[in-house]
Amino acid sequence: MHTPSPEAGVQTFNPRPSPPALRLPAGACDAHVHVFGPASRFAFAQSRNFTPADAPKETLFALHRQLGIARCVIVQSAIHGLDNSAVEDAIEAGEGRYLGVALVPANVADAELQRLAGKGFRGVRFNFMKHLAGGASIDEVVTLTQRLKPLGLHLQVHFESSLIHSLAPALLRSAVPVMVDHMGRVDATQGLAGADFQALCDLLTQPQMHVKVSGIDRIDAHAFEPSAGQGAAYAQGIALARHLVERFPDRCVWGSDWPHPNHTHIPDDGVLVDAIAQLAPEPAQRQQLLVDNPANFYRFSN
Repeated sequence: MHTPSPEAGVQTFNPRPSPPALRLPAGACDAHVHVFGPASRFAFAQSRNFTPADAPKETLFALHRQLGIARCVIVQSAIHGLDNSAVEDAIEAGEGRYLGVALVPANVADAELQRLAGKGFRGVRFNFMKHLAGGASIDEVVTLTQRLKPLGLHLQVHFESSLIHSLAPALLRSAVPVMVDHMGRVDATQGLAGADFQALCDLLTQPQMHVKVSGIDRIDAHAFEPSAGQGAAYAQGIALARHLVERFPDRCVWGSDWPHPNHTHIPDDGVLVDAIAQLAPEPAQRQQLLVDNPANFYRFSN
């Protein structure tokens, strides 16, 4: 199969992010990133919706050293489809500080789930997004959770915000903990009273539900205007994230979403780190959000 050259890909990340002013606590975790390629070694899926520039593990590791991040969860991207090899390779290189979440079909074999768990994957992700290829139904996914449970794997879900109302009852039937991506992709311009955000909060009252306060740069369609500078941006996304951190302190983890695919702009990862000071203003909140919660949920060995 032909694999596109790195030169043909779309650049999705800032190769020179600003140094963050915020000093993160020891053991801080970036709980949501992806790796792309290198395409010369890990082929991109034919079903992908665009071709990115390479964003390999070496670039990710260097970014985390710059940002002061010690641990990470790499989420398999639709760019690589159901071939989790690039993530598996990065986990191995991470020596216990990098773990993964896989993409699998709902009818995945038990032997493959067991293999992934042994390789450092802690969960499986299912997308319910218009821009991604169709996959399993929510009922099929919930049925799969019965097979995830004995392996200690959780369920991660990524969905259009309007779907939370129909998905929530099914997710409550999950046999394993559920992690909701990017604050449910709600529309931050609707504020705390938005119907989708309120539905997310209702869902999070259930003890098996968790949420990533990632995507402050995504959930407000008008969050970033280049003339304003990113430091003045993302206020509405930050407000929702801060509400979740305050109301559900033991259910939240943070992620940068590097290398920022399918975006309206290329965020500055230093700015995203500095925003943590606003969404978790107290040191104890940052310790729980960045260190304690991910350590407990993902079970890091280092």
